[in-house]
Amino acid sequence: MNTNKKIALLTIRLLLGFIFFFQGFGKLFKFGVDNVYNNFFAKTYEGILPDFLLYGTAYYTSYIEFLGGLLLIIGLKRDYTLYALASVLIIVTFGHGLVEPIWDLSHVMFRAILLLTLLLLPKEWDYYRLDTLLKKK
Repeated sequence: MNTNKKIALLTIRLLLGFIFFFQGFGKLFKFGVDNVYNNFFAKTYEGILPDFLLYGTAYYTSYIEFLGGLLLIIGLKRDYTLYALASVLIIVTFGHGLVEPIWDLSHVMFRAILLLTLLLLPKEWDYYRLDTLLKKK
């Protein structure tokens, strides 16, 4: 197989993985999910969505970003990880659109393009990952 294809997919996966990983890391360990909820979710969506949904979403997106990013970096359970991260992007898109129908798409589009690229290109090209190593054994 062409080494360029393998390196290209590794690069895409690592970029996306690090973006999500550090986003989640910041929410979990720098700000704290309760602060993320209070300063971003509750203030922005107060009166629009119920608190239990906002609280659950703050935790869900924070942990999925962190764990999903980590799994992408090491290349474990790649497709399931991409599905979970896609759900985060859909939630973020819905949330931003709910508050402001015309919003800065840079929050989502770059990550969505990388994620969709990984889903659409042949999985065999994404060779340098833990899944490949475990499959050989």
